[in-house]
Amino acid sequence: MLIVATPSDMKSHVGTLLGISDWLTVDQDRIDKFAEATGDHQSIHVDVARAAREMPGGKTIAHGFLTLSLLVVLMDGVYKIEKTSRGINYGSNKVRFTSMVPSGSRIRLHQTLKALEEVEGGVRMIFDCVVELEGSTRPALVSETIIMAFD
Repeated sequence: MLIVATPSDMKSHVGTLLGISDWLTVDQDRIDKFAEATGDHQSIHVDVARAAREMPGGKTIAHGFLTLSLLVVLMDGVYKIEKTSRGINYGSNKVRFTSMVPSGSRIRLHQTLKALEEVEGGVRMIFDCVVELEGSTRPALVSETIIMAFD
């Protein structure tokens, strides 16, 4: 894990792979809770019996936006800024859901700091994020994600 003291200390890491997170299992309980939180109860996500009959691999799949939301927990395992007052998810320039994430799968993040811009009181960082799906040659998600961190 990369540990820096302040947000501006991230500047020296622009253009480098910051690290790879630990594996995270995306189980049916997590998928069901996300469905409940968002109101997206589409059968491909929550109907285990139907998925066993109809889905490739016979399993439900995680919502794409669930996979995207897991970037937060995955990033926590890649880098840490010790002296920061707050961090803000500023959005994404692009997001692609490139593979289904079957229930019970494991994912992990490969995170590169693509660019950094100083802003009043902190920095705006653009990350290239690739979410690896264990056992697959294709990633589950690729994203250009923006995070702001303040002194």
